[in-house]
Amino acid sequence: MQRAACLKAHLIRSWQVAAQSAPRSRHFYPAGSDTASTFLHTDHSSKPLWSAQPAGRLSTATASTSGRLAEQAPAGLSNLGSAYDDEDDYDVVVVGGGHAGCEAALASARMGCSTLLLTLSLDKIAWQPCNPAVGGPAKSQLVHEVDALGGEMGKVADRCYVQKRVLNMSKGPAVWSLRAQTDKVEYAQLMRRVLEDTPNLALREGMAVDVALGPNDELTGVRTFFGLTFRCKAAVLTTGTFMNGKVWVGRNNLPAGRAGEAPSVGLTEALVAKGFETARLKTGTPSRVDRRTVDFSGLQAQPGDADVRWFSFDTKVHVERPQLPCYLTHTTARTHEIIRENLAETPTYGGWVDSKGPRYCPSIEDKIVRFHDKDSHQIFLEPEGRTTPELYVQGFSTGLPERLQLALLHTLPGLEACKMLRAAYAVEYDFFPAYQCHSTLETKRFQGLFFSGQLNGTTGYEEAAAQGIIAGINAAKRAQGLPLLSLARESSYIGTLLDDLVTKDLREPYRMLTSRTENRLTLRSDNADMRLTPTGREVGLVSDEAWAQFQSKAERLRTEQERLASIRIPPTHPLSQAAVQVSGQGVDKSLTLADLLTRPHIHTRLLEEHDLGAPAEAGLATLEKEAVEINIKYAGLAARQMREQAKVVAKHSRRLPEQLEYNSIATMSKEAREKLVQARPETVGQAARMGGVSPADIDALLIYLEVQRRRSGTPNPTPHLSTRQRREALIAAACTAQAA
Repeated sequence: MQRAACLKAHLIRSWQVAAQSAPRSRHFYPAGSDTASTFLHTDHSSKPLWSAQPAGRLSTATASTSGRLAEQAPAGLSNLGSAYDDEDDYDVVVVGGGHAGCEAALASARMGCSTLLLTLSLDKIAWQPCNPAVGGPAKSQLVHEVDALGGEMGKVADRCYVQKRVLNMSKGPAVWSLRAQTDKVEYAQLMRRVLEDTPNLALREGMAVDVALGPNDELTGVRTFFGLTFRCKAAVLTTGTFMNGKVWVGRNNLPAGRAGEAPSVGLTEALVAKGFETARLKTGTPSRVDRRTVDFSGLQAQPGDADVRWFSFDTKVHVERPQLPCYLTHTTARTHEIIRENLAETPTYGGWVDSKGPRYCPSIEDKIVRFHDKDSHQIFLEPEGRTTPELYVQGFSTGLPERLQLALLHTLPGLEACKMLRAAYAVEYDFFPAYQCHSTLETKRFQGLFFSGQLNGTTGYEEAAAQGIIAGINAAKRAQGLPLLSLARESSYIGTLLDDLVTKDLREPYRMLTSRTENRLTLRSDNADMRLTPTGREVGLVSDEAWAQFQSKAERLRTEQERLASIRIPPTHPLSQAAVQVSGQGVDKSLTLADLLTRPHIHTRLLEEHDLGAPAEAGLATLEKEAVEINIKYAGLAARQMREQAKVVAKHSRRLPEQLEYNSIATMSKEAREKLVQARPETVGQAARMGGVSPADIDALLIYLEVQRRRSGTPNPTPHLSTRQRREALIAAACTAQAA
């Protein structure tokens, strides 16, 4: 043993001596040596780590400082040679194999970039650690939009659902929301298979601890815990809840990104050292119980919809499957009593965790405290898959100690004798407020570095996937030297999500809601492909087959809409009489079929009953007929909304100079100046939506910009200042000229 220790010490000393006279190598630092430690924790400056060579070939150039990879082994180990220095260079490296990481990696690879997906565990790719479900209010709109752009989440959810329901059907189509309970094991397996079968995409286990930078603060590589640097032109960080993650069950905690999985350590500290701001957030997941020990006889069953709908616009994945029911139970007085008596045992109310949790997905103890006047709360029992006995106890997440959790479950009707398979827990983790990113999700500090998913402070698989596809597209564009893609707020739910993230100083997990977008009448699930598939085609994510399918559908919809607008029927027609009875509105003149569809309670089914529906040769599917009807019903409202929107966009789309001196605008409030200096919004619209920036502050900003424009003599970028704003700008300019 002593001889081995001496030999190890001699080897390390030899390496340290050799390192002083030879270029550094990513392969020849022994784990635990001083040299390796310096490599991992020093902020190195170096030349770009990639070079214009075929994949698999490494540049022979060396850097002037440590952190570069040596092309030869240290003295005494030359027999290892450069044959071991054979890691590929990549265009894009994606860190994290969750829902954001999968979409980012697929987007990049499909756009022709050599891409590496680096994840802590290949066995947990696309895992659903909380509720195995996709969709829901506003979230389903995100999934439809991801699919329209060429993403994968919707297709996989359609292929492995165990139940589907459309929520909010009693309301208007703008807020209809498809939700699918998925088989969590099958979902992960299908997504991994897609990744493995995608050209240009490699998978690798590893933990990223730092990013390498070039002399101009451009990203040049991603460094791992064991000393490798994967050289690349762009990187997307999608670390989820793993960055310094800590799991809490009552007063007990352990480092973990989620139950049973180690956290990611080192990356937060490296990014903070490079100037980024970080904070902590919290989320949680409920217990899992054995369905074989649940008494369903007294519970309300909730079956799936007989009329199955789909997330994906690709009809090849529209294959119906047998559905499993969910069940509804509720909390009781005894449930509330146990929680109130033990609030001090939870991390939040006990006072040893102060990280903010999701407002719209509260723990059961939060519900009891915040809604103390309610006697009961609904709890849903949802299957986690077809081949597992696990039931997800939706709405029952808790931070109570494990010794109390089973007693709490036994207070729920139907679960009096249940067996708990997994304990509920809370997890807190690091995130980076997204105002440090552009709307492209590229960080403002370093070119080529992108943040995505829960790292940006969001919650939910769908929000992560939406960010992932945009970050992946833009990472590929950065690697290819192309202009980046930015979706306008009014274009999509994804655009609204990104705009909210980069303009608001969010300090609690962000969840997408239909109320967050001002344009939900036009941003519907049914028209997501019409809005975004051309963009997906332009960036290279929509295949020839999918594009032909899209064009064919668009032509069918256009033709049917024209047919409905061209056929007129008199007031005496049986359809007119039926419309009067259904809608309660009289018909005193001839109307087109489109006119009839604008009336309440009139649907295409009524037209079909009178042989005036779409002809069979038109080939319209049921959902396509519905899309035409919705377009017609919303046409007037949508036109008015677009006119109002155009007025706002004309003013809010004005770009702000990158080096604008906000502190010199004395007519703005101090809080507004501080917020604007911190966030550096790209447009007037982004500035207007920031917390702490009032309409009066925006008026002052517009007037200041107009004064500066007039003084410089540059053309007017937007003629849409109000009369008052133009008058005040003229006065300010005159005062400035007089003072000069």
